[in-house]
Amino acid sequence: MDDEAQIEGGRRQETGEEPAKGPRRGRLFPKRGEDADKRSLKSLAMVWDAAKHYPLQMSLAGVALLVTALITSLAVPSALKLIIDRGFTAEGAEDIDRWFRYLLLLVVVLGGFTAMRFYFVSWVGERVVADIRSKVYRNLLRLSPSFFEENSPKEISSRMTADTAIIETVVGTTLSVALRNIIMAIFATGYLFWLAPQLAIYLLVGIPLVIIPIALFGSKLRAISRSSQDRIADVGGIVTEVLTGMKIVQAFNQQTREGERFGAAVERTFDTARERILLRAIMTALIITLIFGAIVVLLWRGAALVQQGAITGGTIGAFVFAGIIAAGAFGALTEVLGDLLRGAGAASRLSELLDAEPDIAAPARPQTLPVPPRGGVSFRNVTFRYPTRPDEAAIRDFSLEIEPGETVAIVGPSGAGKSTIFQLVERFYDPQAGSVRIDGVPLVSADPAEIRQRIAFVPQDGLLFSASARDNLRYGNWDASEDELWAAARAANAAEFLERLPQGLDTFLGESGTRLSGGQQQRLAIARALLRDAPILLLDEATSALDAQSERLVQDALDRLMAHRTTLVIAHRLATVRAADRIVVMEEGAIVEQGTHADLAEGSGLYARLAALQFGRDTAA
Repeated sequence: MDDEAQIEGGRRQETGEEPAKGPRRGRLFPKRGEDADKRSLKSLAMVWDAAKHYPLQMSLAGVALLVTALITSLAVPSALKLIIDRGFTAEGAEDIDRWFRYLLLLVVVLGGFTAMRFYFVSWVGERVVADIRSKVYRNLLRLSPSFFEENSPKEISSRMTADTAIIETVVGTTLSVALRNIIMAIFATGYLFWLAPQLAIYLLVGIPLVIIPIALFGSKLRAISRSSQDRIADVGGIVTEVLTGMKIVQAFNQQTREGERFGAAVERTFDTARERILLRAIMTALIITLIFGAIVVLLWRGAALVQQGAITGGTIGAFVFAGIIAAGAFGALTEVLGDLLRGAGAASRLSELLDAEPDIAAPARPQTLPVPPRGGVSFRNVTFRYPTRPDEAAIRDFSLEIEPGETVAIVGPSGAGKSTIFQLVERFYDPQAGSVRIDGVPLVSADPAEIRQRIAFVPQDGLLFSASARDNLRYGNWDASEDELWAAARAANAAEFLERLPQGLDTFLGESGTRLSGGQQQRLAIARALLRDAPILLLDEATSALDAQSERLVQDALDRLMAHRTTLVIAHRLATVRAADRIVVMEEGAIVEQGTHADLAEGSGLYARLAALQFGRDTAA
């Protein structure tokens, strides 16, 4: 049944069919230039799911938000009305201090609850973003390599930083502002009708006349601001690219050209910024004219009503203050809607990452691999196509039996399918046809974690992490003792240089281990594989880029690593695999010959031609 399921999956991939149900796979992100902001606000449900785990902090933030909104929209205007109506009269002159003390008390309470609102809203925002980042990252660690072929890791990294920053702004600021302004707009509007219904009608008619032009300009300004950010990002991209490749730039004397390219990018940034500044200046003039003009008209009409005795001076003062609050609240709501939509877009993109499921997963009832492990590897009529190249078979009808403890070298020209063999053995992919087995168990029936526990891998370039030497070693066995770490280092000919490091094993090795030479990185990778102590060893041309002295040290370490293990070696330099028990020669995804070095070199096939070229060239050298 497992092989049939694989074949069916391959048929779907070839024909372009989608499964009827299941998690979304394939490319998740919109291409550059697509408007990812046009999302439904329903996407923010993911944010709510994360925030509701903190009811206490959200409740405190809600209480503080409600209190500040009520004080601003009701209490302060009412206090101003009392001060004007009662404090500025002859009878109430002696009470004016009391009214101002009340107003000052309101200001103090407002300041305290504003600080409380800011703290808890910001706390929830930071906490939600931290939780979302962790959940997304944990899910990314589960996904298969095929996912990262179709979705750029740089794009994913951008989503993990830029999109979470947008969500942080939405939760920590925008939602709070939106809720506060909704409350203020409702209560301030109700208060206006209670104070002076006639003036309130004038104000409600005038608010749209002020807000609509501002909203239109604001939309245009946001678009230009996004364009400005893109231009700034282009500048940053050029800086990163050129500084990373500075040796190439200087080696080819391209400093002048790169300076001109950077200058052009800077000028484009300036042109966009100039357009943004001009629009902002016009918008500022419009806002001042409309808002202050509306206030003047309102005061004009209110003064007429005061003269007629319809309202008091305190009423008009409170009305103007509350009117400004209401207008500002409505205006802010139009502004935050765009931010909420941006947040919804960010949440939607992060949800796609969070909901993505790995193509390679453990079956519901995984078959256990034999104990103790033997190390046998078998390929039976395997055909495999990479998801990004569905029309081209990387390997086709491939069959190979590797006995426990056998050393098998895989050679052939680039693109022959050598690396694909390793990818399938580690079950990073499943073949579309045929089966791959370890110790007789089909890999599709086993837990990928158990499969990989039986495999140690030494890549071509060492591939270290930006961490200490100790942590890089412990990647092979995180529970290894100090003695086990040094034993592996000695076996890999790495102990000598590790002892000379400033802090020994605790020395930070730099980004990707750049503080070590290529040979040192490779020996550390071998020590890591030794700590793994796995029955199956995969070597991807581990000495190809080393000088003669480093190659000797690395090869000596590899000989100890390969002892008593099943070993598959990818080799481009045939001199490194002459001692292999068997050499498998591949071309265009298929085995074209296999045998020992002596037998193949005496023949007339591909290996003999490669050997004549390499050994003949070495001899000539």
